[in-house]
Amino acid sequence: MTGNSAKALVLPLGVLVALEVWARATHLQSDSLAPPSEIVMALFGAFADLSILAATRDTLFSAFTGLAIGTIIGLAFGIAFGIFDTFNRLMEVTVEAIRPIPSIALLPIALIALGFGYRMEIVIVAFACVWPVLILSRAAVRSIEPRLMEVARALRLPPAQRVWKIIIPAALPRIFVAFRLSAGIALIVAVTVEIAINPLGLGAGIMLAQQALRPDLMLAYLVWIGIIGYALNILLTVAQRRLFGRAALSGDSP
Repeated sequence: MTGNSAKALVLPLGVLVALEVWARATHLQSDSLAPPSEIVMALFGAFADLSILAATRDTLFSAFTGLAIGTIIGLAFGIAFGIFDTFNRLMEVTVEAIRPIPSIALLPIALIALGFGYRMEIVIVAFACVWPVLILSRAAVRSIEPRLMEVARALRLPPAQRVWKIIIPAALPRIFVAFRLSAGIALIVAVTVEIAINPLGLGAGIMLAQQALRPDLMLAYLVWIGIIGYALNILLTVAQRRLFGRAALSGDSP
């Protein structure tokens, strides 16, 4: 662990110690709060009976499947909008009218059409993930060096090869930034859907713990979700830097 990483842990560890001391000193009795030590014990208990692992599997399956579908759709439309200006202008009003709709607002429609379960959650996650990929990939395609497009035209590359050999490699660093953003959104939306209505995954685990008046277990689930999100971001950041080097740093700006 580097010195900077150690320093970054000082504040959260200090807060946890202060909360533990306060909870013990006041003999905390609450339906919504619990001492950090009890949260840790509840987390270990959830691992011991495998309940949190099963919930994690369900949430990550829905989140990653929706992320994959949303990324494919967003990338396809983003590249098309970036290449064909007429198509972009024709679809601009439609995109800007649909994009601000909160993904959770689709819950009643998705529930009627798809019922409870993975399909409903995947559709809502995919809807939420489309827009960051679409917007950033469109911007990435439009920012490609014009001389690269001139080379493609000079070589008389068909549209498919132009996209595969010129556009995607040139825009990939910024597209990966969009993927990183969408990955975080996918996890947030998946858990939110589970809390709101879908009886599976980590969100449902939080609600069951709340209904059982187990604040330690409820907060343990929240801590675990935070750990998953943090680990996911680290993995994607490392992958981005390994794949693109300095281009990854410049791609973090959007």
